[in-house]
Parts: sequence; C-alpha cells; structure tokens
Amino acid sequence: MNLINRKQAGLLLSERILEIPLHDPLVLALPRGGVPVAFEVAKALGAPMDVLIVRKVGAPKHEEFGIGAVTENNHYWIDPQAMQYAGAHAVDVEQILGREREEVQRRIKLYRQDRPLPRIQGRSIVVVDDGLATGVTARVACAYLRQQGAAEVILAVPVCSPQTAAVVRTEVDQLVCLDEPEMFFAVGQFYQEFNQLEDQEVMDLLRQAKIEGEQPPETRDVTLKEGTVELGGILSIPENPKGLVIFAHGSGSSRFSPRNQEVARTLNTAGLGTLLFDLLTPEESGDRGNVFNIPLLGQRLLLATRWVDRQEEIAALPIGFFGASTGGGAALWAAAELGSKVSAVVSRGGRPDLTGPRLKEVTAPTLLLVGGRDEPVIQMNRMALAELRNGDLKIIPGATHLFEEPGTMIQVEREATGWFLAHFAKGGGRAVA
Repeated sequence: MNLINRKQAGLLLSERILEIPLHDPLVLALPRGGVPVAFEVAKALGAPMDVLIVRKVGAPKHEEFGIGAVTENNHYWIDPQAMQYAGAHAVDVEQILGREREEVQRRIKLYRQDRPLPRIQGRSIVVVDDGLATGVTARVACAYLRQQGAAEVILAVPVCSPQTAAVVRTEVDQLVCLDEPEMFFAVGQFYQEFNQLEDQEVMDLLRQAKIEGEQPPETRDVTLKEGTVELGGILSIPENPKGLVIFAHGSGSSRFSPRNQEVARTLNTAGLGTLLFDLLTPEESGDRGNVFNIPLLGQRLLLATRWVDRQEEIAALPIGFFGASTGGGAALWAAAELGSKVSAVVSRGGRPDLTGPRLKEVTAPTLLLVGGRDEPVIQMNRMALAELRNGDLKIIPGATHLFEEPGTMIQVEREATGWFLAHFAKGGGRAVA
C-alpha cells in the first residue's frame, strides 16, 4: 500500500467503517499521528471525536523498544517478557512510568484543557491511529476503554504488521485495517508524506472537529409559573439526554450568571440537560436579605422541580441540583425535602451550613467543591460533610471563592460532570407523581 498522506488514509478507512453498524459511536484518536486520520473518520460517521492519551513505555536506554504503555487514569500495562528481554529492572521502569504519566497529564491539559473524556460506557468506540508496528499503545488503549465500559471497541488503522494484527484481533471486537504487508519495517514507509505533527496542528484539528461535529442542545427561554410567582429560565436539552441538572445561583445571581452558563455548556456537551432560572422575582431581588433566605430559595427549587414534572419531554429524567454560594445551601435544603427524587447534588463554593438541621436529611450523593484559598468556606464545608449521609469534599487548588483563577472552573466542570453522570447512571429514570 502506498498512501499519499494521513488525510487520504482517513478517507479510505471511513469507507470500511461506514459498513459497520455502530451504536452511539465515538471516535478517539491516538495522538499525534492518529488525529488527522480520525478527523476524516469522524466526519464521515457524523460522530464526535476526541483524543485518548496513551504513551509508550520504552525500555531503559532503548526508548524505541516498547515494553508497555500508560494511559489516562494511571492505567498501564508492562509486558514482562519484553521487560526481561530488554534487561529492564523494576526501579528503572517505575522511573520511566513516572515520566510518561507526567506527559499524559500534560497532553490532557493541552489537548482537552483538562476536560474528561466523553462518555465511554455503552458506546461503540472507534480507536484510530495512523498505523501499527508493535501496537503496544493501541492495545493498552483498547483495554482501558473496555475497562471503562465501552459496548464495543473497534480499532481502525490504515496499515498494520501482520504479526501485530493477529494479536490485536483477539483483544478487540473488530480490527479494521486496509493492508497488512509482510515486509513491514515502520509505519512511515507506507506514506508519501509522513511529517511529525506539532501540538498546534493537533489542537487545530480537534477544534475544527468540535465545530463540525457539535450538535448544539435545543435551548429555549421558559417561564416557570406557580400561583402569582413567575420566574424566567433557560432550558437546554441535548439529544438523548442522560439527566437534567437544575441550577441554584447564589449571591443574587440570575440565570445569566456567566460561570453557571459555562458549567451548563460543559454539562450539555456531556449529554446532560440543564435548567438555569431566576430564584427570585425582580421585586424580591431588590431585598438583599433574600439572597440568604434559604427556605425561600429552596422553595423555588421545589417549584422548578414541579415545573419539570409537568414537561412531558423531560419529566422522567433523573434530576440533579448544582448550587453555587448560598445556592449550595438552597440545593441541599430542597434535596432534603425531595429525598430520592434528586439523584445527585454538586455545590460550588457553597454554604451548606445555611441548610441547618435539614442537612442530616439529605440522601442524595453530594459533592462539595471548594477553592483551596477559600479558607472560611473550606471549614464550613468540612463541618457540613460530617453531617451528610453520602458526601464527598474536593478542594480545587489555587481557587478563591469565585473560581476566577485560570483553569479552576475547568476543574469544577470536570468534577461536576463526572459526579452527575456517575449518579444519574446508577439511578436511571424517576417516577413522576
């Protein structure tokens, strides 16, 4: 096989992959070389694309000889036979693993801005690289995805060593390969153009894939009415939502809170619906004391939950609360009232202490996120954690109360997304009264 470049390789691979029935497909590229190939595959499938970070673990003093690989979440595999053949000692390998783990984190930060991988569980995952020689990194990547709950793992490469292909076929659901030439020395020998990609090229392709493949959620302005109370809201529902997160803003913020809107966009991208709404009427907002009126704010969350119950398209979705500042106290106040109707709560820089004795009644799994430089609120949350039946506290290093420091809101988004997805999956749907 004589390929012009990675773009052509991706186009040819796409023709083969389109023949395979896939369920909720996700294309994951192995950077850097796999990214331009995967870009064409994702475009042909109309599927989202991202990168899975995997690093080869080379033998000490012979780095090109792969003895294993390490991927995200510290998943790794070392081939004991290859390690013995290379004369590698455990101490040396551990040092190399440490370096490669650091590089994995650097690339996650660079390519995904520290965002978690898209949902893996229950999906057809198409892993793409520009070719396989030993295939160590791709094999470890596929094993990791299987561990994360992928429904099936398809490994797609333009060219592969026949010996490696024979092994890989026993470890994945399908291997899609255009050619398995006997005279295989290196992947680059089968390309006319096989330049080393730079980080910026990878990021540009990922950005373009996101723009082309993104299906924006259906977003509309809504009015939550009950009795004489009318509250403005923004409802965003992605395709096939996994749950709905209702926001409780703090310190008098409205549905237009830029930080909460940022969190909502990340949740939408992960397949979660969001409802941002004003907890106070315009008249009530004029009284600063209402910002700390937790029973009033909590009642408004109950109102919002009842409104959701009346909306046929979202009524059966698992519900979660995301509270910020005093809204964190209100979210827990309402969660105590609603019991099992609330599947999860996340509080950002929240004031759970304002929930009072109701804190002990909260049954929903609760994640408390606090900035590492927000000392008074850290202490309040630690005391609240001791009262909660099912809670966890995460400190975001370097963050102050408003999480204005670079990268801190990204960490909030990552933690919140993972918390809601995990607990919505456990809870499933909900009964509507």
